Amino acid sequence: MPPPYAIPVGLNPSAIGVDAGWWLDVARQAEDAGLATVWIWDHFISRGDLDDPLLECWTMLTAAAVTTERIGVGTFVANNINLHPAVRANIVGTLAALAPGRVELGIGIGGHPAEHEAYGMAFPPARERAERLEEAIAVLRALFTGGPVDYEGRYYQLREARAFPVPQPPPRLTVAGMRPAGARLAARLGDAWTCFADGYDELRPVFEAELERIGRPRDDVGVVVGIEHGQVQEPVDELAARWAESGASELVIHDVGPEDVERIFRLL
Repeated sequence: MPPPYAIPVGLNPSAIGVDAGWWLDVARQAEDAGLATVWIWDHFISRGDLDDPLLECWTMLTAAAVTTERIGVGTFVANNINLHPAVRANIVGTLAALAPGRVELGIGIGGHPAEHEAYGMAFPPARERAERLEEAIAVLRALFTGGPVDYEGRYYQLREARAFPVPQPPPRLTVAGMRPAGARLAARLGDAWTCFADGYDELRPVFEAELERIGRPRDDVGVVVGIEHGQVQEPVDELAARWAESGASELVIHDVGPEDVERIFRLL
């Protein structure tokens, strides 16, 4: 049985400089501990030392899906401009076929220009990245119905497109918003808003004001808060209760590396 937390609690084990087997072991331990979801970053290279190895997110989520039975698997968060949304829909649909009802698609505009420079990929200005994300969400939702989909956007065009397998049910789309514009976009388009604890108090009024402006009920959109592992110093049931009172609907303990994982599990 899951622990009696006030809100679901997930874990984001570090994907930087770690062995793939270690990451999978932690995912299985998280399931055994009753956690709700295991998450992973979507980056090509590290944000720190560029020589640090980094696990690829979709490969690891697939491995986690087939070696667990209950725990959710998701991206915290997928970089929209790394993949065409139709390609991502195919990947997510296949992952969902392996783990029906367990896939979480966290997605954001992207914010790591060094990896794009290293791979020779364009890194547009923030406004364009936000516009691309808005279109991508429309494409993903349409393709998750099975299609065929015709779409004529500024950045993406589809002609009788389909993405198989069709995920049943469709994954929850959690939209990252680490700045005011992102929080507003999540309020308009997300099934949930993803943010970090450090920016939550500043961005929550922006998020809630946008919900009010468009007439969307507050309970219609979840709030997934990521908290860095070093900020977790109290029993997790107390931490979850405190964040529930602050308006979060889910808590994710973020960037847990080999040197931290035993301490975090002791607090569960």
